[in-house]
Amino acid sequence: MKQQPNRLATSIRTALVLCSTSLFVSPLAVAQQQEDAEAEAKPDERIAVVGTRSAPRSVGDSAVPLDIIGSEEFERQGSTDMLNMMSTVVPSFNVNDQPINDASTLVRPANLRGLASDHTLVLVNGKRKHRSAVITFLGGGLSDGAQGPDISTIPASALKQVEVLRDGAAAQYGSDAIAGVINFVLKDADDGGSFEARYGSTAEGDGDTVQVSGNVGMPLSERGFANFSAEFKTADPTSRSVQRDDAAALIAAGNTFVANPAQIWGTPEIKYDYKLLGNFGLDLGGNKEAYLFANYAEREIEGGFYYRNPHDRGGVYDGGTNDAGESLLLVGDLDGVGQGIECPEVRIGNNVLNSPEYQLIANNNTAVGANCFAFNEMFPGGFTPRFGGIVTDTSFVAGTTGYFANDWNYDVSIGVGYSRVEYLISNTVNPSLGPNSPTEFEPGSASQLEKNFNADFYKGFSVDGFYDLVNVGAGIEYRRETFKQEAGDPASFAVGSLAFDPRTGTSQGFGIGSNGFPGIKPEAAGEWSRGNWAGYVDIETYLSADFMMGVAFRYEDFSDFGSTFNGKLSARYQLNESWAARAAYSTGFKAPTVGQSNVINVTTAFVGTELQDQALLPPTNPIAALKGAVPLEPEDSRSISFGVVGEFDNGLYLTVDYFNVEVTDRLSRTSAIPLTPEDIQALLDQGIRDATSYSSVVYFTNDFDTTTQGVDVVANYSQDAFGGRAKYSLAYNWTDTTVDDFNPDNINLAKVQMLEDNLPAHRATFTVDFTKGDWKSLVRVNHFGEYYEDHVDAGGGLDIFAGAETTFDLELGYQLTDGWEVAFGGKNIFDARPDVNPYAGLVGSQYPPTSPMGVNGGFYYARGVYRF
Repeated sequence: MKQQPNRLATSIRTALVLCSTSLFVSPLAVAQQQEDAEAEAKPDERIAVVGTRSAPRSVGDSAVPLDIIGSEEFERQGSTDMLNMMSTVVPSFNVNDQPINDASTLVRPANLRGLASDHTLVLVNGKRKHRSAVITFLGGGLSDGAQGPDISTIPASALKQVEVLRDGAAAQYGSDAIAGVINFVLKDADDGGSFEARYGSTAEGDGDTVQVSGNVGMPLSERGFANFSAEFKTADPTSRSVQRDDAAALIAAGNTFVANPAQIWGTPEIKYDYKLLGNFGLDLGGNKEAYLFANYAEREIEGGFYYRNPHDRGGVYDGGTNDAGESLLLVGDLDGVGQGIECPEVRIGNNVLNSPEYQLIANNNTAVGANCFAFNEMFPGGFTPRFGGIVTDTSFVAGTTGYFANDWNYDVSIGVGYSRVEYLISNTVNPSLGPNSPTEFEPGSASQLEKNFNADFYKGFSVDGFYDLVNVGAGIEYRRETFKQEAGDPASFAVGSLAFDPRTGTSQGFGIGSNGFPGIKPEAAGEWSRGNWAGYVDIETYLSADFMMGVAFRYEDFSDFGSTFNGKLSARYQLNESWAARAAYSTGFKAPTVGQSNVINVTTAFVGTELQDQALLPPTNPIAALKGAVPLEPEDSRSISFGVVGEFDNGLYLTVDYFNVEVTDRLSRTSAIPLTPEDIQALLDQGIRDATSYSSVVYFTNDFDTTTQGVDVVANYSQDAFGGRAKYSLAYNWTDTTVDDFNPDNINLAKVQMLEDNLPAHRATFTVDFTKGDWKSLVRVNHFGEYYEDHVDAGGGLDIFAGAETTFDLELGYQLTDGWEVAFGGKNIFDARPDVNPYAGLVGSQYPPTSPMGVNGGFYYARGVYRF
C-alpha cells in the first residue's frame, strides 16, 4: 500500500530534478582558473598503507589495484549506512536490501568482485576486524553461509579515508583476503571537528531517517592526540508490497481480519543505532609511538517475515484432508486425544470462520469450545511474524611502533573483538503450547569473540647488485576465535502437549518452537573455539628505476584443520612518463569458521511454492552425514591480475585492470534436501523432539568451484570551469562468475544461476563534483546491469530476469559561514524502480528483493554541518 509523499521529500525532489540537468552540464566548459586548485591532492597521489609491507605508497605507484576513498566522498551522498556508502563509490562492491532473509536482515552481506561477503578481509587502521556473530543462513545464493565482519558498525564521521585493495592478498594478510582487503583508516587530528544532523525520506513518504553525528579531535598531552566520533540514527520501515493472492482470496471470501498488505517487503525499521569510537596516539620519544583505538556499537532492527495463511500454514492451521479429500483445520484437543470431550472435524471451505463446526469450537462458553482450540481464535486473519534483534559490536586494539637500534621498524599489537546478536521475534506463537502460547519470544543469541596478537617487523637493506633498498617485512600472528550459541527463552523451544502429549503418547500435529524462528534449545547451545598461528615474509625492491617486484609467503596453522602455505608475486614496470604496467599472481585460502562448523538453526524458507522449516545441522551431525555432509575444509584460491596505470600531465588519471580468481572447494549452504519419515524418526531418536516440524535439512559444505573474472576501470580528471573547479570520476566494473563444478545432489540449478548472475555483470558510476565560491554541487550517475533472481530462493522455477537500470544522485550545498554548511540532496532523484516482480502475488513483493539498486526508489534529504 503506497503512502503519500511528505512535503519535505516532495520539495527537495522537485528542486533537485529542476537543477540536475544544468548542473551536470555546466562544469564541462573551461573557464578561469581558481587560485587554490593547485593545492588539491590528485587521486593518484593519495598515500595508502594497505597492499604493501614496505613504506606507504601512492595509488599510482601500487603494483596492484588500489582505491583510496576520502572522507568527503562519504559525507556527500544520501546513504547513511556504511555498506551502501561503499557500494556507491566502489562499483565492484555490491550490497542489496534484505527485506525478509532471516539473520541477513540484521547484518547484510556485501560482495567485493563478485565473491562471498567473507572473502574480503576487513582491517581498521591496518588491524584485522573481527567477524560478526551473524551467519547469513540465507544470503541470496552468493553469500549463503558466509560469516564476515559487520562494517556498518563503523561511524562514517570517524573515517580519514578508506583503502580498497582489489586483489588477492592472503599471503600478506591471511585468511579471507581472496577478493581483496578493505582498510578503514581513522581520523587522527588533535584539534577541530564537526557535527552533522540530517533528515531524509523516500519518494513515497516512508522510511523517515534521522541521523546525528560528530567528530572532535583533542590533544593528548603535548605529544599525542585523542580523536572521538559518535553517531546515532533511527529509520522508519518502508513497504514496497502488494497484497498476496491468497490473502486477497481470503478477503474476497469474507475474512475481514486479513491485513492489507498481509506481508511487508521493504527495508526494516531501525529502532536505534548508535556508534562510539575513539582513536588515540602518543609520541613516546626516541622514534617510538603508542596507539589505541576502541569502539562500541549497538542497534535494534525489526523487519517483516512470511505471512501465515489461516487455512494452510503447516503446524499451525493445516489439519490435512479427510477421506473425501476436503481440507481440514488443525484443531487441538486440550484434554488429550481420546480423553474426555472429543473435537469435531472442521472443514475449511472458502472461509473457515463461516464454518458451523469452527463457530462451535470458537465459542468458549460451551464445553466443546472450552476444550477444542484452533489458532484462528487468536489470529483469525492469519499472522505475519516480526523478526529482528539487537546487534552489539565492540573492539579494542592497542600497540606500539618504533625502531630498534639496528633500524628495524617494529609494530606490536593486541586486539580483542566481540560481536553478539540477540534474536527477537513477535506476533507469532509456539503452536504446541496452544492457547497458552505467548506471542513474543527471545529465541536465543549468538556471539563471536576474537583475540589477536601481531608482531610485524620491517627494514630496508642495501644489497650489492640491486638498484634500490631491498625492503623486507616479516611477522607473526596468533588469533583465537570463539563462537557461542545461547539457548532462547523456554517458551521459544518448548514442546507443548499439542505436539507431544505424555499422557497419551500422541502428537496432534502442531509445530514446536516460536514459529518462524524456533528458539535455540539447550542441547543445541554451546561454545566452540580454535586458534591459529601464522608467519609471513614480504620482500619488495626496485630492480631498476622503472621496475619494481615483490614477493610474499605466508604459513598458517589452524588447530582444527591443519596448515596452509600461500604465496604472492607482484610487479610494476614504468613504460614511459605516462604509462605503467602492473601484474600479480597469488594463491589464497579461507578457513571455515568455527560457527559454520558447529551452528544449529531452524530457518523458515520457501521451497518451490510453499513455506517450509529447514533444519540447519552441522556437517558432523549423523543425519547431515547421511545426506552427504563431510567435515568442512578450507577454500583455496588462485588469483591473477594485470593492468595499466596512466598518469598524464593534464591531470588525467586512468587505471584498467583485469582479474581472474579461481576458488575451489567453496563453502556454502546446500539447497534444501527433503527429509524422509525415516530421517525424521532418526532425529527424534537423537532427542530432537521438534523434528516433526522439519520438512528438509541443509548444511554447510565445500561443494562447488568457481571462476570469477572481470575488468575494473577507474578514471579521474579535474579542470577549472565557470569560475570554479570541476572534478570528474568514472568507475566501471565488469564481473563474470562461472560455476565450474558442483554437486547436483546438494546445489540446485537455480542456486548455480544465482551464483553466476544475481549480481549485475556491469556496474558503473560517473560523478561530477563542482565547487564555486560558497556553492557546491555533486551529480552522480549510477548504472546497474541486468541480473537474475531465483525469487525468494525457492528453487521452484520462480525465475526473474530483470533489466538494466540507471539512477541519478544529486546534492546542492552552500557555505553559510566559515563553520556552517547546509545541503539538500537526493539519491535516485528521478525515483527509478526495478522491474516489477512477475510473481508479486505469491508473497507480495512488488519488486525483486535482490535488486542491486534497491527497492525503495527515490530518497531525499537535508543536512546541516558545523565544522570547527
